[in-house]
Order: sequence, then C-alpha cells, then structure tokens
Amino acid sequence: MDNIVTTLDQLQTLKPRFISVTCSNNKNDIEETTLKLAGYINNTLNIPAIAHLPAAYLSAEQVKRILTELNALNIQQVLALRGDIIPTVPCKKDFRYASDLIKFVHIQEPTFKISGACYPEIHPESPDLVSDIHYLKQKVDAGCTQLITQLFFDNDKFFGFKENCALAGINVPIIAGIMPITNRKQALRLIKTTSAHLPKKFLAIFDKYEHDPESLRTAGLAYAVDQIVDLITRGAEGIHLYTMNHAETAINIQKTIGSLFNTNEQPSK
Repeated sequence: MDNIVTTLDQLQTLKPRFISVTCSNNKNDIEETTLKLAGYINNTLNIPAIAHLPAAYLSAEQVKRILTELNALNIQQVLALRGDIIPTVPCKKDFRYASDLIKFVHIQEPTFKISGACYPEIHPESPDLVSDIHYLKQKVDAGCTQLITQLFFDNDKFFGFKENCALAGINVPIIAGIMPITNRKQALRLIKTTSAHLPKKFLAIFDKYEHDPESLRTAGLAYAVDQIVDLITRGAEGIHLYTMNHAETAINIQKTIGSLFNTNEQPSK
C-alpha cells in the first residue's frame, strides 16, 4: 500500500483526467482496498478516480453498498467489467455480463459516469467481430458513457475498430489503452498470453534487446511514444496508460510528448 501511495503521489504531478483503480475478484479487496485508494486519489490528490467493479463476483446488495460508499467519497465514476472467470473463484448470480451491471448501476445512480471495457481485436471469448460489436452496443445502450480499450500495439487495429463501432451506432468516446513494454518478463508474458497483434517492429525490439534490459526499456518507451503520437494525430479521443503502478513510465512519456495534450486532453492513468 505504501508503494502504491508513493506512485499515486508522483502521478499527481501529471494532472491526469482520471486514475483508475483495479481490483481482484474479491469483494473485500474492493471495499477495503479499491475504495480506500480511490478515496485517496479523489479527495487527497484531487484527481477524479474510477473504481473497477467486476460483475461476475458481486451481488446486487454488494453493488448497492459500494455505490453508497462511493457517493460518500464524492466519487461518481466506475468501470463496469464482467471480470476474468477463474474456475477456483465462485461467481455470483446477479450479474452475468458487464451490461447487466452497467444497467443496474445506471438505474441505481443515474448521474454516475459508467465506463466499459472493449477489445480493438475482439474479446477472446467472442465468436466473431459482429457478435463482439453487438455485445458492446448492449453495454452502451445499458448506460455506458465511455469505453476504455484493452491494450494493443497496432494502431490500425484501433482505428478499424472505431470505424466498426461508428457503423454500429456506438457513439461514446473510446479511450485508447496503451501499455509501454519496459522489461523482458513483461514482454514474454504478453507474447504468450495476449490476443493483441504483435507487429514486426514490436517483435524486432524484443529480439534485438532481449538481453539488454536498459535498451529494451528505452525502446519499449519509444514504441509507446510513437503509438501515442500517431493516435493523437489521427484523432483518438484520449489515452489510457496501463502504468502497472510504475509512475516513472508515465512521467517519461509526459516529458517527451506532454505538449501534445491540451488542458482538455490530459492522459489518464
């Protein structure tokens, strides 16, 4: 907790539009940790906080209690997710999909700003693109006012996804999720587990600097910077950095291209 607070204090200097606070699939983690950190961000650092809520692991009564606590903290933003399905962790029965939770929150607290997750390269469990966009439209129709993408490394995939959303009548802001790759372990994990397309340029960086940690970090940050510059230039509505609790990553990016963000387009964390 001390390390996270130190990271948050450093991120405050960047004046982000918001900082999101994730959680594990555990109600105690949400109520005892997520809300505590969100309150610190919102009320001590004076930065808008977004609390993650995993639909599959919360009951309706728990969500009501969490919304009451968020109101008490003067927080009115949530990111409603289904949550990763883990065989060893029992799911609750009230919310099967993220859209169910979004609809419930929207009815309970109509003034809340509800963010939803989206996958520029299709959710791993979706049978096809049409189905994926259909379910995403259900989230928006249920009350989602903003979408934040899963990480991606090919900007053309993102802009193709945006076009498909527009054709489907999805007209809420879509924030581009970027994860700078700064170490070998992180890169290996992504290569093995991510469904995101890994361009030749990305793989070449990993191959060339596989045994040179400092150069891999520098090249990984440079790749993320190139992505962000291209996204902003081509009209992306916002950038969400997956900082993984490492403030220096966001600070370095801000130093390099911070002038590209005006007061209404600050990068989120």
